[in-house]
Amino acid sequence: MQRLMRLQVLWGIRKSYHGFHPAPWYLCCRSLSGAGTLRWKDYDRPKEFNFASDVLDYWTQMEQEGKRGPNPALWWVNNQGDEVKWSFREMTDLSRRAANVLTQTCGLQQGDRLALILPRVPEWWLVVIGCIRAGIIFMPGTTQMKAKDILYRLQVSKAQGIMTTDTLAPEVDSLVSECPALKTKLLVSDHSRHGWLDFRSLIKSASPDHTCIKSKTLDPMAIFFTSGTTGLPKMTKHSHGLALRSSLPSCRKFLQLKTSDVLWCISDPGWILAVLGCLFEPWTSGSTLFIHHLPQFDPKVIQQTLFKYPITLCLAVPAVYRMILQQISTSLRFPALEHCITGGEALLPEEQEEWRRRTGVLLSEIYGQSETGISCGTLRGMKIKPGSMGTSIPPFDIQIIDEKGNILPLNTEGNIGIRIKPTKPMGLFMCYEDNPVKTAEVECGDFYNTGDRATMDEEGYIWFLGRNDDIISSSGYRIGPTEVENALAEHPAVAESAVVGSPDPIRKEVVKAFIVLTPEFLSRDQDQLTQELQQHVKSVTAPYKYPRKVEFVSELPKTITGKIKRSELRKKEFGQM
Repeated sequence: MQRLMRLQVLWGIRKSYHGFHPAPWYLCCRSLSGAGTLRWKDYDRPKEFNFASDVLDYWTQMEQEGKRGPNPALWWVNNQGDEVKWSFREMTDLSRRAANVLTQTCGLQQGDRLALILPRVPEWWLVVIGCIRAGIIFMPGTTQMKAKDILYRLQVSKAQGIMTTDTLAPEVDSLVSECPALKTKLLVSDHSRHGWLDFRSLIKSASPDHTCIKSKTLDPMAIFFTSGTTGLPKMTKHSHGLALRSSLPSCRKFLQLKTSDVLWCISDPGWILAVLGCLFEPWTSGSTLFIHHLPQFDPKVIQQTLFKYPITLCLAVPAVYRMILQQISTSLRFPALEHCITGGEALLPEEQEEWRRRTGVLLSEIYGQSETGISCGTLRGMKIKPGSMGTSIPPFDIQIIDEKGNILPLNTEGNIGIRIKPTKPMGLFMCYEDNPVKTAEVECGDFYNTGDRATMDEEGYIWFLGRNDDIISSSGYRIGPTEVENALAEHPAVAESAVVGSPDPIRKEVVKAFIVLTPEFLSRDQDQLTQELQQHVKSVTAPYKYPRKVEFVSELPKTITGKIKRSELRKKEFGQM
């Protein structure tokens, strides 16, 4: 009966308790040693791998044999007090049903493409695993997309299917006639819609019997759309090797997850970080994945959630931690939190130290791209150097290179490169689909050129300077925006800042800072404050880096995950030329 009630959550989520209070410590189980998912070594290249059968179903077997505790595989909550808990056994059952819906009902075949545009709802995880089981290439997308964004993705990918909610379904219907490859539309909703298949009803009646494909490790698994400063988003294609990489020993050392851990990765489901931090990483270790629906970015809800639930690890962009710090006036100890990780943008050393001082929890940094996944970081237990992104994580060999692919001396600014010759490492993207020119452009000698600027010290720690196309060239000087933002952050008037280049008739471009003020400085004379901030930057870093232009704003443009959209500010500036 209990299992039936859990399955019924798909079409009628059961209510849980309301109000915030410290969570009970009932999610405890012993750590497994010698787990079956550790059978590969860092540089192994198995011919076949499938995350669903090799990892998820392994933990299902451990549950059945009584070798894993009672804590759930997936734990989903929302602000209304609804709650979903699924074991690995239930994830196996439901994802097999999802695979049958995709193949038998929708007629999708191995190699077909499914656009997956969902918020943080449990069905997202069922469909991703269902796609992996069936060999269907899933293409995540953020629900912030508009009709033109969806149209572009459907057309360029020639997607055979799409799954979304009733919020975006009208947008899809308005453009479906322009997408001849699209043959199936799946809706995740409590309401039906003409021309759409009701996923919740279909999975309820689908068979739980499904034979997982024997996928080759280098078969395509997913496509992520990644944007540059120019042109339309590129299709970044990844193989099943992206999932395998989470099983490699060096990657397991990164988070050092145990089966008793509860990991909350606050990432939009449209990005690669969600697939890694909200799926591959926790489930490779048999840990509990925690998800909050979080339809809007709300630091108060995040703070309350960390206090209420037994979350041991949190992964989020720096803005999340920054905003929590701004809300708490004294020290705050979260009951279960042991470690925090951040990435997606530069973390200020001062914020890193303040988080440790106020919460008692270390905050380490990671680095990666849609093309690479998590490629470097500060492993748990490793020395944290504030301001550094840590060291490369095998099998990636990261070096700082010049424009020709030559390795530069230590402490010299250059491009972050990942060695791809003689052998491309497991987990690096396959190519930009249907774009051999762009694929060739990022191959630089023996390396993949990330386009990000950094230096490397004597211990292999990498220090991020800025995106290559974020670098500001002013009167012959090259200025990384992070350097200026770090300097501004030291002034008490600055709550947040974003620095970009701004056109200038003499210097070509100059440094411009968009600044959100702290409440205490909102009433200050802005001209006087501008001069004060400019002098401050001159006093703490090289004077040529100071912002010659300053604009005070109420907020900075951000993604749903809290990452600052510097490119939007840059386009605004150069659009005014």
